[in-house]
Amino acid sequence: MNTSIEDSSNRGTAIGLHRQLAQIWATGPGLQRLAAVNHTVIGVRFMATAFVFFIIGGVLGMLARVQLATPQATFMDTETYNQVFTMHGSMLLFLFAIPMVEGIAVYLTPKMLGTRDFAFPRLTAYGYWCYLFGGTILTVALVAGVAPNGGWFMYTPLSSNVYTPGINADVWLLGVTFVEISALTLAVEIIVSVLKMRAPGMSLDRMPIFGWYMLVTALMMVVAFPPLILGSILLETERAFGLPFFDPTRGGDALLWQHLFWLFGHPDVYIIFLPMAGILSTMIPVFANTPLVGYRTIVVAIIGLAFVSFGIWVHHMFTVGIPHLALAFFSAGSAIVAVPTAVQLFAWLATLAHGQPRWNVPMLYIFGFFSTFVIGGLTGVMLAMVPFDWQAHDTYFVVAHFHYVVAGALAFPLLGALYYWLPLLTGRTAVYRLSIPAFWLIFVGFNLTFFLMHLVGLLGMPRRIYTYPAVEGWVWLNLLSSVGGFIMTIGFALVVIDLIAQIRYGRRVRRDPWKAATLEWAMPIPPPPYAFASLPSINTRADRIAASELAPSLARGDGYLGFARNNWQETLGVHITSGEPEQLIVLPRATYLPLSTALCTCAAVLAMLFKFYFLAFLMTLVVAGLFVRWGQNAGHSRDYGSLPIGRGLSLPPHTEVASAPPWWALIFTLVADGTLFTSLVFGVLYLWISAPNWPPAMTPMTNLPLALVSVAALFVAAGGARGSLRAQAGGRVPQAWIGLAALVLLAAIGAVVVLTGNVIPHPREHALGATAAALFGYVILHAGIGLLFLLSNFMRVATGFVSPQRLIDLRLTRLWLDYTALTGAIAIGLVLALPTLVGILGMRP
Repeated sequence: MNTSIEDSSNRGTAIGLHRQLAQIWATGPGLQRLAAVNHTVIGVRFMATAFVFFIIGGVLGMLARVQLATPQATFMDTETYNQVFTMHGSMLLFLFAIPMVEGIAVYLTPKMLGTRDFAFPRLTAYGYWCYLFGGTILTVALVAGVAPNGGWFMYTPLSSNVYTPGINADVWLLGVTFVEISALTLAVEIIVSVLKMRAPGMSLDRMPIFGWYMLVTALMMVVAFPPLILGSILLETERAFGLPFFDPTRGGDALLWQHLFWLFGHPDVYIIFLPMAGILSTMIPVFANTPLVGYRTIVVAIIGLAFVSFGIWVHHMFTVGIPHLALAFFSAGSAIVAVPTAVQLFAWLATLAHGQPRWNVPMLYIFGFFSTFVIGGLTGVMLAMVPFDWQAHDTYFVVAHFHYVVAGALAFPLLGALYYWLPLLTGRTAVYRLSIPAFWLIFVGFNLTFFLMHLVGLLGMPRRIYTYPAVEGWVWLNLLSSVGGFIMTIGFALVVIDLIAQIRYGRRVRRDPWKAATLEWAMPIPPPPYAFASLPSINTRADRIAASELAPSLARGDGYLGFARNNWQETLGVHITSGEPEQLIVLPRATYLPLSTALCTCAAVLAMLFKFYFLAFLMTLVVAGLFVRWGQNAGHSRDYGSLPIGRGLSLPPHTEVASAPPWWALIFTLVADGTLFTSLVFGVLYLWISAPNWPPAMTPMTNLPLALVSVAALFVAAGGARGSLRAQAGGRVPQAWIGLAALVLLAAIGAVVVLTGNVIPHPREHALGATAAALFGYVILHAGIGLLFLLSNFMRVATGFVSPQRLIDLRLTRLWLDYTALTGAIAIGLVLALPTLVGILGMRP
């Protein structure tokens, strides 16, 4: 039944429309801002917080350079230096680089795509609070003198209890994992929003190139972060409970950590680079006054780069003793990855060559990027060659290369982006001329700092040392490198002063001061919380739109949703490929739930850090209950059918369609979860094949009937979820099916708990038992989450939020339990097969 089509009060002036939308989308003053879920507010918070961690990490880097400026320095002792060195890398990588990328994506992506917000605003806010609290834990540990001290890579066995007692390593493992929750939530948010929440008519081949870069980056995050999360969980479990995943004396292998870490670490380089490349691909056409050359070629290149980057993680491990055939394969892959990178570089140069470049501050940073990234790329190709890598691997040559390809590729585009988009953020432009000397100080200081590290590395100076002898050639290079670091720091300080001056005293500018052709400039500046008074219809590539010409009609409400209705925060969902409008999406209002959930998550992490495991378990249950609470008032408690969206079109709410954003969010969440599960299976098989002290003396598992019962129960529970969906779709009561699924799932959990208690060898005695326990634990965890799905379904059906037209809750539960049954069968089957495999392995030399 169609009701509440449009409030009659919305038929007035454009000013009245803006006032109504501002009231609906507003967060509120004072403490109410803690409840903000709007992407503009959260994006600014991400970027501001990341900048604070950049300052802290930069200061730590300068402390390290003071220590290394002269030989035999006593500025810091070994323990202090190790903490400073570890936190410098960890902060700039985990607390600055990735979150800054996320902040830019949160702030800009919806605006560029012509929509009003992300698909899951509360999830975005939760991700921010997890990032803030996780970073705070690491920072407080540094101040308290118990910061991580095993390097930002936390290699085992150095990070085991034997060599790193205390909580230093636990701070890193738990704090970084806490922060990675933020990264994964934002990755899923970005993917679903890019695919489903573009402006009507914006097909994939009309999407701005920045949207492609963020989509590919987020997909990489979904696949790259789970191996690190798994490695952190396994290492923390080893430290806390003695399960020997990485202990070679009990069947573990320290190299397993390196594999899991670099399965994340190498793609992470491109996760940082690709958004910066997206920024360059957006800015260069503006300053060249010509469209981007090779749009489709660039899209193919970045997709190819993403695929190749996952296949060359071992090039960080050339010196660990892997087979020569593997060395050749990964060396070739490491060289091939330069091809899609070069495609983008030549496309940018071709765009500049075809246009008439105009020089401005952002263009200075663009050319600063070109020079530093080319140097980093060339040294990367050198390190891809195994004989050279064997000579330079543990020297400062690698440190120099790493800073050129990560720090240089991040800093210069990022600073250019700040000057380019700050008028959008503040409505002001620069009046002081500090920006140009600041650029030259950063450029000269950067190259003086890091280029000389190539030379000192070639002279044999090893990395990861806190002092060194007065070897001829090392002393003056280290001193000049430290001087360059201070020059670069002065440049960054000038940038901060210049940006503050611009925000406070800059000249006010009108919309689109750069004469750009992307949609973020087709809104008032600074942007209102609703972004667009009405949504545009796109019939050409989105980076060829005259933003300044489109803006007046959107402000008048001539586009889609150019009205306010029922105090709803409305936007549109589109077909993934064609961009045709499919559904009306009603977003949640400001709420404190993300903050309270993140606080409880933080309490669980702290309880684990201080070994209060029962309290940690209780807080985890509270977090689970809060997530159930999130969903109880989401959506609608009645059927609306089709509602008008303007321009003569009507669409159903997203709760009444099959391809709603929550469905796609769970799909990509399961992709991430599946990557973690695959990494766990890889770890089990890797230990079986490569670890020392295998096979163990053991008795094969004989409780086959109980294992079969647990697998059968998981599939029956999945069948119960399907039954509830069929019953509700047919207009029948689904509660009996939900109850059946819950009871059978409880039985499955009980059976797997019994199996875990009977694992032989004991999980503390040998890695075979530890990996079996990990696989069983995976099944128990996912079955428990399935119970939460079923509980939420029962409550939602009882309160009228589920109907034959509104089936999204039951469809999500069916998908989760299908996945749980499938992975559960694989995990339990692998545990059953391991004794036979180990028996065969007894013949292994």
